Amino acid sequence: MPGFLLPGLLSPGSLIGQEAVVRALPADSLPAVKVTDAERSAVAITSSDLDVHLIPADAREEVHANLTLVNRSDAPINRIPLQISGSLRWLGATAVGPQGAMAMAFTQSPIATDADHTGYAQEVVLTPVRPLAPGASMTISALYAGEIKQTSARLELLGADPGRTARAEWDAILPTSDAASTSLRGFGNVLWYPVAAPAAALGDGNKLFELIASERRRNAATTVRLRLTVEYVGDPPDSVIFDGRVQALDRRPDMDVTLVDETHGVATADFAMGPLGYRSPSLFLTAQHAALTDGQLLSVITPLAELIDPYGAAAKSVQTMLANWFGPTPSVPLTILDHPGIAFEDGAFLAANLSATAQANAIAPTLVSGLTHAWMRVDGAPNVWLDTGLPEFMSLLWTEKTQGRAAALAALGRSAVPLALTEPDFSGKTPGTGQPLTDASSDIYLRVKSAAVLWQLRELLGDEKFQQSLIAYRRSLTLNPGLGSDAEGFQRSLEKTSGKELGWFFNDWVYRDRGLPDLSIVRVNARTQMTSKSQIDGYLVAVEVKNDGDAVADVPVTVRSSKVSIKERVRVGPHALGSVRIFFQGTPETVEVNDGSVPELGTTIHKAVVEI
Repeated sequence: MPGFLLPGLLSPGSLIGQEAVVRALPADSLPAVKVTDAERSAVAITSSDLDVHLIPADAREEVHANLTLVNRSDAPINRIPLQISGSLRWLGATAVGPQGAMAMAFTQSPIATDADHTGYAQEVVLTPVRPLAPGASMTISALYAGEIKQTSARLELLGADPGRTARAEWDAILPTSDAASTSLRGFGNVLWYPVAAPAAALGDGNKLFELIASERRRNAATTVRLRLTVEYVGDPPDSVIFDGRVQALDRRPDMDVTLVDETHGVATADFAMGPLGYRSPSLFLTAQHAALTDGQLLSVITPLAELIDPYGAAAKSVQTMLANWFGPTPSVPLTILDHPGIAFEDGAFLAANLSATAQANAIAPTLVSGLTHAWMRVDGAPNVWLDTGLPEFMSLLWTEKTQGRAAALAALGRSAVPLALTEPDFSGKTPGTGQPLTDASSDIYLRVKSAAVLWQLRELLGDEKFQQSLIAYRRSLTLNPGLGSDAEGFQRSLEKTSGKELGWFFNDWVYRDRGLPDLSIVRVNARTQMTSKSQIDGYLVAVEVKNDGDAVADVPVTVRSSKVSIKERVRVGPHALGSVRIFFQGTPETVEVNDGSVPELGTTIHKAVVEI
């Protein structure tokens, strides 16, 4: 079925119907002056109102986008560069203001970037009538269209085997009769919506992944609205999943057609304007209706009904742990879409290849992260670290529950290695000048360091108090969603519930980046303790610990013999000494400082022999 441009928008007087909208310089002509990444970074899209028309039979997308743009640089902007997928084309643009609409001259040309699966983006360079001043905003109405088909072009450019890349590169607009249907993951996979971002290549170290993370961070407060129209043939699509939210499509078939295969129709959905959050906008169409599992923990979309019960059983096995930490029931079910590609997760939505042979104990670990978001989602830019860290923290708790504490600490220790490598070197610098968790975009920080922070809070407060604190914070978020935008709200909630002052910890680990501690055992002294009958009752073991790092550390100190062990904690400030005295009944043999629960610049476990 041939596509048509934006049905319903061609009414007399509409912007798209004006001749000025489609007036442009010759297509694919290069701008007279090369566009720099500084120019691309100067523009921020603060609002996107997207009217998206999909024609799955032709793999086609046609979009009318109203965008609010802001100049976030310190100088006036004479050119506005925006990008869409390399397989799409810009059709026209107008500036919308109090005086009406005014056509904007533009050029468009492909630029090399791996933010899109084609390895290119189609970049438009818009020329405003007058320069956009620093901090000023403007609204434009843009049109673009084209096909989005599955491609692994960017991976093939790096020499990857085309036959092995389909599971990674699965973004495409597909007929609704296909099992996978339409799947569009957004920035870093396919630019199905307009963006304003620098270019980055997969072969350039970690630059692309850092760009994906920074774009999610800087666009967290961007507001987005989606009005979707799907023109279908045959079986209609059932639902749409936009940014992890599921909505049933309103379907209007052509009733004059009696054969299902020849049925034409349109299906529509409307997602209200709201903040994007820390994500890249994603869009999925589903052919099957979702089925709730027993206990309503999961909403599973799959053509194979026999897969639902094993995944439901796996979710129930995780339920008790999550209920202990967040409350008895989730806020929403975790939606799972049976999809053949590499797994993709967005909040309480998971697209994954469901297995008919997997056992519940093998499935459960893959559900912990999504179920955590089903229980509690923390929206708000300053608390992205908390929203990202909680699923990682709960995954560590699941490892502890199923494999033991040693296995969980080993996993935490392994993650501390790349964390230590990414921390800035504060030698000769003022500690705290790095990137705090409340403003971080690095994936390592947002997953690993956040989980380490939560693990330490658990150790400081104890399981019972920390569980009560998380439940109370979740309740507060429900009553006051704006609390998610309060950078210090989580700390205050923990202090109120636990009765402990935690500013010293949050200052070094959350609100400022002081790097990591660097501990060592300075000395261990053991002195005999005598009874009233002059018999040895035990030993008083004194342990002195040095911290050469810039962040405070509160770590366990364990004195052991072959039969028993006793644990206390010591707090050591940056570039300071700390000491603890532990009475040990029996003969002490070794001392251990830190057990892997606090990440450090070097090793996270320090041992010394007790000399009697």
